[in-house]
Amino acid sequence: MNRKDLIDRLQELYENEDSRITINPHSSQRVALVYPNTYFVGMSNLGLHIIYKEINDRPDSVCERIFLPEKKELEVYDKTKTPLMSVETQRPMHQFDVVAFDVTFEMDYFHIPLMLKQGRVPIMSTDRTDFDPIVIAGGPCATFNPEPFADFIDACIIGEGEGLVTAVLNRIREGRSNGESRESIIASLAAIAGVYVPALYTPQFDEDEQFVGYHIAEGAPHTIYRHFQPLTSGGETVIATDFTEFGAMYIIEVARGCGRHCRFCMAGYCFRVPRVRPLDILKKGVDRAERLGKKVGLMGAAISDYPEVDELVTYIRSKGMRYSCASLRADSLTQAVVDGLADSGQKTITIAPETGSERLRRVINKGISEENLRTAAQLSAKSGIQHMRLYIMIGLPTETDEDIEAIIGLAERTQAHMAEVGCKGRLTLSINPFIPKPFTPFQWMAMEYQKSVEKKLQYIKKSLQKNRRIEVLVESPKEAYIQGVLSRGDRRLGKVIAACAMDKGSKSFKTEMKAAGLDMDVLNYRERDFNEYLPWSHLNMGLHEGYLESEWQRSMDEAYTPPCMDGCKRCGVCK
Repeated sequence: MNRKDLIDRLQELYENEDSRITINPHSSQRVALVYPNTYFVGMSNLGLHIIYKEINDRPDSVCERIFLPEKKELEVYDKTKTPLMSVETQRPMHQFDVVAFDVTFEMDYFHIPLMLKQGRVPIMSTDRTDFDPIVIAGGPCATFNPEPFADFIDACIIGEGEGLVTAVLNRIREGRSNGESRESIIASLAAIAGVYVPALYTPQFDEDEQFVGYHIAEGAPHTIYRHFQPLTSGGETVIATDFTEFGAMYIIEVARGCGRHCRFCMAGYCFRVPRVRPLDILKKGVDRAERLGKKVGLMGAAISDYPEVDELVTYIRSKGMRYSCASLRADSLTQAVVDGLADSGQKTITIAPETGSERLRRVINKGISEENLRTAAQLSAKSGIQHMRLYIMIGLPTETDEDIEAIIGLAERTQAHMAEVGCKGRLTLSINPFIPKPFTPFQWMAMEYQKSVEKKLQYIKKSLQKNRRIEVLVESPKEAYIQGVLSRGDRRLGKVIAACAMDKGSKSFKTEMKAAGLDMDVLNYRERDFNEYLPWSHLNMGLHEGYLESEWQRSMDEAYTPPCMDGCKRCGVCK
C-alpha cells in the first residue's frame, strides 16, 4: 500500500456515500470535522452528522470529515509521511482554518494527539502559530470534563453544539478578516456563552500536588454555562453509508436528554431537561430512510419513554420498514414496540436494571422492578423474541456481598421466567465496573478496588456457569480503571496522554502515569470532599448549588427522586 492507495481509499468511501449535503470545497472558511476513531465508528455518531450539516449550510464555509485510519493504513501514512486527509477532497488537516474534534469516549483521548501529529498540526496548543488551524472540541467529553485533553485544544464547546458552532466560526472569521492574532481570536471566543478557552485558566496545585483551582485570566468568565439547544428541527443521518458500526441504518434522534434522574448517569445531568421531537418531524425522517432503503435506528436516552412511541413504530411498520432502538426501559416497554422489533429481525431484547437488588436500585434511583423484567420477558415471548440481555454494573456505592448474590439470583429467576413464558433462548448478562462521572451525585466517590471487582466478576461467572442458558460477558476492568482516571482527571494528564499516543496508546498509560509522577490508585480510590474544587467546577450545567450533594444524601437514604415533570424547579435547570 502506498500514498495513492490511501487517497483511493478515501475517494472510495466518499463515492459510496449517499449524502443530503452538497459541499463547496472552495468556500473561504475551511473546517475539518474530526472524529478521533475510525470511519466505521465515527459515521455512526449522530452528533457528527448534525454539526456537519450546520457548517455546510453556511454559505461561506465548507466542512469536511477526517477519521482515524485503520491500523495498517495508519502505518502507511507514517511510512510515506502522508498527512491525514479529509474524506471529501483529501485536503490535509493542516490546510484547514479550523479543526473541530467530536469527543465522545474517554478511550479516544489517546487518538487526539496522534491525529494532530499525523495531520501536521502541533499537538500542544501553546506550540501553534498564526499559520496553524484553530483547534476546537465538542461532544459529551468536552462538556463534562475537557481538562485531560485541554492542552491540545484551543477552545471547547460546553453543552450542545448546534447554533454555538456557528457563533464560534463567525468570530474566527471576523478575527481573521480584521488581521487579529491567533491569541487574540482564541481569547475572544471566551466571550461567547458556552465556550471554554483552556489557555485562560491556569491550574493551581498545593504543596501535596493536589489540584485546588485555576488562576483565571483577567476578563475571562469565572463560570462557563453549558449551551442548551431547543429541538426545533430534525436530527438525523445526513450521509448514508453501509460501512458503519450499525450497518445500513438511518439514525433518527427521537429525543435528547433524560429526566429519569439515574444517579450514575452523566448524560442525565449534563443534557437535562428531556426534550422530544414532534412526531411529524420524525415521520419525515422515516420517509427519507424509506427512499434510501435503510433500516431506521431510533436514538434517544429511552426510546420507550417517547410519548408517541406506539404511533411512531406503527408508522414505520406501515411502510414495511425495519427499525431498532438505542435503549429501552422495562417499565415503559409496550407490545407495539416489541412486536415491531421482532418484525425487524431483532433476536434479543435489551434492558438495563443495572443491579440485582431492589435496595441498590433505590440507591442509584433506577426505578425498574423485577416485575418489570418479567413483563418484558412476556412481551418478548408474545412477539417471538427469544433472547434477553441485561446490563449490570458492579462497584456501585454501598454495594455489599448480598447485592452480588442478588445479581446471581436475578439472572436465575429471569432465565427461569423466560423459559416459563416461552422464551427458549439465552439470557446474557453484560457486566461492567461502575465509573464515577462528573456532574453526577457520585462524582465524589472512590472507585472500588480493581482486585475486588475482578474477584466479584469471577464469582458471578463461576456461580452461573452451570446454566447453559445464561451467558456472562465482562468488560475489561483494566480499561475501566483507565477511564476512571480520565473521566475525573485534571490537566496534568495531557502530557501523559500525548506520551501514550506516541507509544502504545492506552497500553502505555500505567507506565506513563508513573513517569509523570501520578498515581492511578490515588486518583481512582480517593474519595473527594463536597467542598473540594474539582477540575470541572468552573463549568455549570444549570443545576442549583448543592443539588448534587442533596441527591448524594438521598442515595444514601435510598430515597426516590421522581422524573422531570412540567413545572418542576427542584434541580435548577428549568428556571
